[in-house]
Order: sequence, then structure tokens, then C-alpha cells
Amino acid sequence: MQGFIINLNKVKEEDLIVTIISQGCLETLYRFYGARHGTINIGFKIDYEIEESTKSTLNRLKDVVHIGYPWINNYKALGLWQEYLSLFHKHLRDAEDIGNFYYDLIDNASKNWANQNPKRIAIESYVKILQHEGRLHIEKICFLCSNKIEKDISLIRAYLPVHKECVYSLSFDAKSLDELLRNYSSIFLDDKEINRLWDILLEGL
Repeated sequence: MQGFIINLNKVKEEDLIVTIISQGCLETLYRFYGARHGTINIGFKIDYEIEESTKSTLNRLKDVVHIGYPWINNYKALGLWQEYLSLFHKHLRDAEDIGNFYYDLIDNASKNWANQNPKRIAIESYVKILQHEGRLHIEKICFLCSNKIEKDISLIRAYLPVHKECVYSLSFDAKSLDELLRNYSSIFLDDKEINRLWDILLEGL
């Protein structure tokens, strides 16, 4: 099986509880520490096997092989990737059947992560998540006061639209924002706007 590590918890000594997004499911597995074990971390894509346990409710993670990215030695890109992937754990930890959507989304993002600003990849992917989950709000109605937004548009968590005056925050160009929300493209957003959207994203999926 292949999957992406989205969370690690250290337990006794150097043992780990590892949460992995694979095709169709979210796996939480136990990994015993051993001298022959390679290092694993949040954001890594791995090939692995699952061994059923008769002594625990958690099955065992075994035969782990790290599938590297071409940009793995780009520490800035890796740091952003780990921040992004860690958001999926809190968002999906209570989900039972997640289908292939999240795995495919992350896999596609990993292939393009170093081809442009990684924050743009994450933001465009997040809009796809909002659409997939039925939480994408394109209508220009302020989430806080319920009035129509005529001019400056700001966003809060989950990219919900609000009046700039309601939150005293950076506003976005309406046409550029429409391109993002309707076509999943950040091409017309400048770097300042991208950084603001990234900060909102880090508040949680």
C-alpha cells in the first residue's frame, strides 16, 4: 500500500503511532522502534504493509519504504508541505470512509509542489476540498452580517466571504478571487494576497 503520513505521536521509548492517508481510507497504525527502521516524518509518502495485531486495537505498520519527492532537499518547500499535510489529521481524524479524493488531491499536489509557489498549490487544492465537501461559498454575501458585499471582499476561515469593515482585514480583488473560487486558479492573486490566504488556511481545513 502507499500513503501519506499526516500525523506522528511518540509513545513509549521510540515507538510511534502513525496516521496515514491512503487510497480510500485513513489508517492509524503502531510502529515499533528498531535499529533497522528508516526515519519517517509528517508529509512523507511511503509504501508499507499492515500486520494485524492480536494484542492491540492498533495494527502494526511494517516494511516501510520512503518514496522521495524530487524536491525533498528543498527545506523551505518541505516545511510548507509538512504544515499543509498536518492540517489533514485534525480535519479527517473522525472520518470513516474518505474515498480516494484526499489521497489523489495530495498526490497531485506533491507532483507540482516545486513547480510554482507551494502556497499557491495548497490554496488551489483547499478550494477543491471546500467544493468537494459542499462548503465553498462563491456568493458575495457577508457571512457575519448577511448583507451583500458590493466592493471590497475579505475572507475568514474556510474562505467565507465577509465585508472588509466587518473584520478589519486585507481585502481581495473580486475578479482575482472569482478566478480562484470558480476555476481553482490563483494566477491573478499577488504574493501578498497569497500569503494572507495561506495564513487563513493554517487556521484549519
